[in-house]
Amino acid sequence: MTTLADLTELVRAPAALSVPGDVIAGAAAAGALSPRTPALAGASVLLYWAGMAANDWADRRLDAEERPERPIPSGRVTPAAAVGLAAGLTAAGVGLAAAVGGRRAAALAVPLAATIWGYDLLAKNTAAGPAVMAACRGLDVLLGASGGRLTRALPAAATVAAHTWTVTALSRREVTGADASLPMRTLAGTALVAASAAVAAPGARRAAARTAEQAGATDRAGAAGEIGVSAGRSRAAGIAGVLPAVLAGWYAARYGAAQAQVVRDPSAGRVRAAVGAGITGLPALQGALTARGGAGLLGVAVAAAAPLGRRLARKVSPT
Repeated sequence: MTTLADLTELVRAPAALSVPGDVIAGAAAAGALSPRTPALAGASVLLYWAGMAANDWADRRLDAEERPERPIPSGRVTPAAAVGLAAGLTAAGVGLAAAVGGRRAAALAVPLAATIWGYDLLAKNTAAGPAVMAACRGLDVLLGASGGRLTRALPAAATVAAHTWTVTALSRREVTGADASLPMRTLAGTALVAASAAVAAPGARRAAARTAEQAGATDRAGAAGEIGVSAGRSRAAGIAGVLPAVLAGWYAARYGAAQAQVVRDPSAGRVRAAVGAGITGLPALQGALTARGGAGLLGVAVAAAAPLGRRLARKVSPT
């Protein structure tokens, strides 16, 4: 009999901690953070779980040879139950996005769902696989931005997509291991991703500069009652300016270290560990992008999912 634990393993439930940050980062970049953002994040999680269930259904014959411990080949979840769950979660995710975000959200949720299924059924084992999976994550970021100016979220979407490309490229060598050139390329990509997330967006830099100038003007005016307030604003602007770099550095240190281990020892076990680090470390990158969009405290909250995801990954594998 299929248990809740079996379904949790099938959809890699804890790995979904890496998903809401896509929507939040997109909303922050587009100036669209609102009460509906959590619901859009929930829709994103449902689509992620759908993709995981569809992935295992599509790979059930291959997993019978390479990963017989997974829920379907081990007999704990039937193929029919897995594909039915995937379809149901897809419908629920698209429906929730449309209900809370209207036509604009639906216009992104539908192609996102189609791209997820396209990856699982067609693209996964082709040369286009990493690019298609990267597109999934990019669309997920834009889903969060659907209530604002989508063009403002394109840099964040491209950054998350580039990170996803590195993780997906590594994941294709989880069973066989890799040669050292692959992790060297993905490590270079990770450095570029972190650098792009660390740089404050032009609008955020201008806002910080204005705040600092206003604080300085107040100080020069000698308004004793306002000096402390303006100095606090100046400090807050300074923190806001460096927070994306701090969070991006945290992301790069964790994920980069795992890839460096693969360069030294490109065995299958090391590759799987690097893939896991890429999945569980993504919230730190999303937090950096959220902070870059002007929501510093929310960015820290998003990034806090990274250590929690690492702990949960010890119980349920994210790969």
